[in-house]
Amino acid sequence: MVKQAKLGKSNIEVNPIGLGTNAVGGHNLYPNLDEEQGKDVVRAAIDNGVTLLDTAFIYGPGRSEELVGEVVKEYDRKDVVIATKGAHYFEGEETKLSNDPEFLKEQVENSLKRLQTDYIDLYYIHFPDDETPKDEAVAALQELKDAGKIKAIGVSNFTLEQLKEANKNGNVDVIQHEYNLLNRENEHILEYTAENDITFIPYFPLAAGLLAGKYDENTTFDDLRADKPEFQGEQFKENLKKVDKLREIAQEHNVEVAHIVLAYYLTKPSLDVIIPGAKRNDQVIDNLTTLDVQLTEDNIQQIESLFPIS
Repeated sequence: MVKQAKLGKSNIEVNPIGLGTNAVGGHNLYPNLDEEQGKDVVRAAIDNGVTLLDTAFIYGPGRSEELVGEVVKEYDRKDVVIATKGAHYFEGEETKLSNDPEFLKEQVENSLKRLQTDYIDLYYIHFPDDETPKDEAVAALQELKDAGKIKAIGVSNFTLEQLKEANKNGNVDVIQHEYNLLNRENEHILEYTAENDITFIPYFPLAAGLLAGKYDENTTFDDLRADKPEFQGEQFKENLKKVDKLREIAQEHNVEVAHIVLAYYLTKPSLDVIIPGAKRNDQVIDNLTTLDVQLTEDNIQQIESLFPIS
């Protein structure tokens, strides 16, 4: 039986390995996505014990929520934990952000419709705006929680200062932030989240596949990875060398590089849940092997010396 992880101060418990669904209907992020294949990935996740599905309005936009909602209707709703996010809106061609309380309430209603459900387990403010006091934004979500429309409150991409403001009344359950071995800068937030019973969920945990050990110097990219510095030139070559060093630890545990990387994150305080994305069923099932990996202290020190905080 998989030991479940609790989301912050809520009573929601999930398998520590969830599924990020930005490649399920996220046509604005990845070219040539097959929607039926995306739905099959979600089914494979649920069928194999994954309970947390992480989506967002901006994936699609809106399409990922719709596809996730279609699949969840095939199952018992209480067996699936849906997390989604909002903050984006469009003015012409321009994408803008709002944390305005009324706007967030409207976004939750829209997400409920797309997901075809009457409650959202975890709702995040996807990005901070520059105007809204963060405690006021969270207060709006608390109202929705009191009304039963959401069950837990999250914020995403907030600085530590913004998180503290958002959590002024102790209502934040989860923060989601970019965090991986190539980008450990947000690790300083973990002390605060551990002290305040907030779950830290990293996104891009495998750095868009780079930390999964599946690329070499000749690999080229035509999607969101094409613009990322860690995928270019000498930096890309250096990163591949570091990943090769992780292979030695993976061989010691008889698993893949990705399992070692994901298992490392789960050793961190308050980082109890990971949401790696997947485009194929076998990737989803493979990620669950992480739960069998027990890293030694030597392994952890080796990984941290390979990937120091820059």
